[in-house]
Amino acid sequence: MDNYNRAAIGFEEGRNSDAHWFNDLTRSRFAGPVSAQHRFLSRDVSPETLAVHAGTYQDPITGSVGTPIFQTSTFLLDESSYAAFSDGAIRDVPIYTRYGNPTQWSVQEKIAALEGTRSSVVTSSGMSAIASTIYALTNAGSHIISAYDVYGGTYNLLHEDMPSAGREVSFVDPTDLDAIRAAVRPETQLLFFETLTNPLLKAPPIREIARIADEANALLVVDNTFLTPVNMRPLDLGAHIVVHSATKYLGGHSDLTAGAVVGRRKFLDRIWTQVLRFGGTLEPLACFLLERGLKTLPLRIRAQNDNAREIARFLAGHERVAAVHHPDLGGDRYAGLAREDYRGYGGMVSFEVRGGDKAALDFMSRLTIPHVATSLGGVESLVSMPSNTSHSSLTSRQRSLIGIHPGLVRFSAGIENAADLIRDLGSALDATGLDATDEEQQR
Repeated sequence: MDNYNRAAIGFEEGRNSDAHWFNDLTRSRFAGPVSAQHRFLSRDVSPETLAVHAGTYQDPITGSVGTPIFQTSTFLLDESSYAAFSDGAIRDVPIYTRYGNPTQWSVQEKIAALEGTRSSVVTSSGMSAIASTIYALTNAGSHIISAYDVYGGTYNLLHEDMPSAGREVSFVDPTDLDAIRAAVRPETQLLFFETLTNPLLKAPPIREIARIADEANALLVVDNTFLTPVNMRPLDLGAHIVVHSATKYLGGHSDLTAGAVVGRRKFLDRIWTQVLRFGGTLEPLACFLLERGLKTLPLRIRAQNDNAREIARFLAGHERVAAVHHPDLGGDRYAGLAREDYRGYGGMVSFEVRGGDKAALDFMSRLTIPHVATSLGGVESLVSMPSNTSHSSLTSRQRSLIGIHPGLVRFSAGIENAADLIRDLGSALDATGLDATDEEQQR
C-alpha cells in the first residue's frame, strides 16, 4: 500500500514543522481534500467539462474510467492514519468513511469545481447541510438574518430551534435591502438567503446583500438549490458559503437524498466537524449516484431553463391562471433584477389556478405527464401545492404574509419536450372546474 498516495494532497506538507499553514489560524491549504488519484481541473474550465471530469478517481490498479464505489466503512490503519489522528488532520486520510472516503472526495471536488471554489462537504440531506452550516458558523448569543419565505424546513430550523440554541433570528423580505440593513445588529454573525425563493421565485439581490454582510463583518450563506452553479455562482458575487439540497438538481434523477456545502476550506473544515457531530455523513453509494448525476448537470439545466420559460409564458396567457411567478416574465417584482448575474432562471414555475385550492387539486389530478409529488429538480416534471407539502407547517396567516395564496401550484419542469408539457397543462386547465366563491373565501 502506497501511504503517500492514500492521503490528500498537502497532507505531508502539514506534517512538516516548517509548514506555513499548520497550527495557523490564517492557514492556506490545498483545495480538497483530494488525493493524487482524483482528477483536479482548473476552475477556468467550462462547466460542461468540469461536470464530466472534475474529481474523477483514476484508479491506478484497474484504470477504471468512472469513480469506483468504495463501499467500506473503514480503512487499514497505517503510519499516515496515526499521523492524521495525532495532527488533527483526519479529514485528509481515508480512515473511517464517516470522516471521509475516496468516493466522497470525488463528488465533493466536482461540486467545488462547479461552484468555482476550493472545497465542499456532502451531507446526508439538504437540511443536514443547512443545519451543520448554521450551527458551525454561529455562537450562542449571536444573531442571524434570514427571510420569511425560505424553504419551510429552513424556516422551522431558524424559528423553532435557533432560539433554544441561543441564537436570535430576524426575518425580513429578502428583496428589501433597507429592511436587511436595518436588521443588522452588533452581534449579527450570519445572513442566510436563497438565490430564488421557494415557492414564489423572489430573486434577492445577492451581490448587494453580500456588501451588507461585509459591512456588518458577518458571513453570507446562500442556498443555491433552485439555480445551481450553472445559472449562478453566488461565491463570485460575494457570498461566503453556498449550500444545496443535492437531492434536487445536482443529483437530478430523484434517486437519492443528499446535501452539499461549498466554500473556502477554512470554513468547510469547521462545517465538516459539525457534520460529523450531527452524524450527517453521506454514504458511498449515494456519493456515487450524486457524482454520476452531476456529469449531465449543465445539459439538464439548459433544457429545464428553456422548458420553464416556455411554460411560464404559456401560463401567463391562460384565462384560468390568476398569476404566474417566473423571472423571465418581468413585472414589478423583478424590476430591479440584475440579469447579468444570471445565466438562466432554473426549472421552477409557480402559478395560481383560479378557483383556489380545490380547483388546483382538480387541475393536478387531470395532468398525465408530470408526477404529482413533492420535491423538484429531477429529469421528470413534478407538480405540487406548497400549502399541503413544503409549507404545510406554516399557518394560513404566515402563508398569506409570504404570498402563498389559495390555488398556488409549484411546477418543476423536467427535460421532457416542452410542447408535450404545455399541451398537457392546457388540457388540464381547460377541464378544471372553477369555484370563484371558494377562491374568494380562502383569500
